[in-house]
Amino acid sequence: MKVLANDGLAQSGVTALEAAGFEVILTTVAQEQLENYINEEGIDVILVRSATTVRQELIDACPSIKIIGRGGVGMDNIDVQYARDKGVHVINTPAASSHSVAELVFAHLSGLARFVHDANRNMPLEGESNFKGLKKAYGGGVELKGRTLGVLGFGRIGQATAAIALRLGMKVVAFDPFMESATISLDFIDGQKIDITIDTVSKEEVLKQADFLTLHVPAQDEYVIGAKEIESMKDGAFIANAARGGVVDEVALIASLESGKLSGAALDVFETEPKPAVQVLMNPKVSLTPHIGAATGEAQDRIGGELATQIIDLLK
Repeated sequence: MKVLANDGLAQSGVTALEAAGFEVILTTVAQEQLENYINEEGIDVILVRSATTVRQELIDACPSIKIIGRGGVGMDNIDVQYARDKGVHVINTPAASSHSVAELVFAHLSGLARFVHDANRNMPLEGESNFKGLKKAYGGGVELKGRTLGVLGFGRIGQATAAIALRLGMKVVAFDPFMESATISLDFIDGQKIDITIDTVSKEEVLKQADFLTLHVPAQDEYVIGAKEIESMKDGAFIANAARGGVVDEVALIASLESGKLSGAALDVFETEPKPAVQVLMNPKVSLTPHIGAATGEAQDRIGGELATQIIDLLK
């Protein structure tokens, strides 16, 4: 059987699949050429990340496809229900990248709190001529310890982010419409372990309490955070979005940064990805990364292994 990993696959996944007798093809086929390639090569499994889409038309045109796999969590680039109704298995890897995304969120939040993102822009330009001026400009940072992290979406990634916050001495408040509480396990190197149960509260209460707000929700038809929600937040709060582009109203976000309502924002995903708006890219209060939440070697190894295990279980 043939597996097309169109957006790549870690060696851990390739090795496991080949050991089970699959042929793994790592060729990246252009979206408009996928239909012909799949049919000509007799592809049984197509694996994608966020770059390749698998819509109804492709599913109908490629009857050899038995499994569509998404390396990651969100599957908004796949017509999931349609595929399943046609008898095609659709799989993803919801647990594999949780910690990588959570660490990226805190890389952003820590940097924002101490102006690291903006200092990295300006030090190469002005560090030699305006060192004292930059030192003064970036002298009003805040500590994360003792602050409140608000989490919208308390699944695996939300909980992994909360665990880091708890280790830093932050208070955590969380909202999830499908969950009343969650127990966060904090494991330490010496074998000690602490379990902390967090009861979820309303979205409105999270917005009201959060000094730092992080979103971990799937793609939505409407904004999760718009002008109304931002207005209800604390003055000087921070927002991080490493979930999906389009869950935050970027126009309202930039307006709130320019007015001083919010102190900073972190974006790993964008409304107009892969071409983010210039006003987002150029704002000095925004910390930016190009959708790299799961882009660690460890996460990709776990993703490859999880995909391989599911494929083998379904087809062997």
